[in-house]
Amino acid sequence: MQTYSGPISSLIEEFSKLPGVGKKTAQRLAFHVINMNMIDVEKLSEALINAKKQIKYCSVCCNITDSSKCNICSNPNRTEDTICVVEDPRDVAAMEKTKEFMGKYHVLHGVISPMEGVGPEMIKIKELLQRLNNETVKEIILATNPTIEGEATAMYISRLIKPLGIKVTRIAHGLPVGGDLEYADEVTISKALEGRREI
Repeated sequence: MQTYSGPISSLIEEFSKLPGVGKKTAQRLAFHVINMNMIDVEKLSEALINAKKQIKYCSVCCNITDSSKCNICSNPNRTEDTICVVEDPRDVAAMEKTKEFMGKYHVLHGVISPMEGVGPEMIKIKELLQRLNNETVKEIILATNPTIEGEATAMYISRLIKPLGIKVTRIAHGLPVGGDLEYADEVTISKALEGRREI
């Protein structure tokens, strides 16, 4: 196997830590960066550093944002009575592509997974429950992915919320079991929203 000098080897190693990037792709990316002009490399480096420094969680929904409240929570045209609960910020982007949902979101940043050592206290469930003190919330739509962990998380949240007298629905399974919301197309997500059911 061919070996590269320290800086190239180090760059390949760092790229290979990214999800979905194997050694060959990491090598291609590293050599692409080496062949870029210095101004573009500096812009890339600055964009990475700025994103890491400036991105934080929305104080309301826990979505990622660069201000205290995200654009959705700040939007006065969004309805306050429905909250869609998703696993990941990328799921918010996927749901927004449909232009069907006009409520607000809550991002859990994960799912309950005993096998991975992730308990309910490690995701943003407590923050969701705090939002429900607001009397305007009438429905919670559970839009976790249709995986074993996503289903378990939805059932857990449902059991916590139902006694509060708030309607709890689950998006329909227009999404394939074992699939991820972020990879579904707009039509599939729209159908899943239309066919949601109470649990």
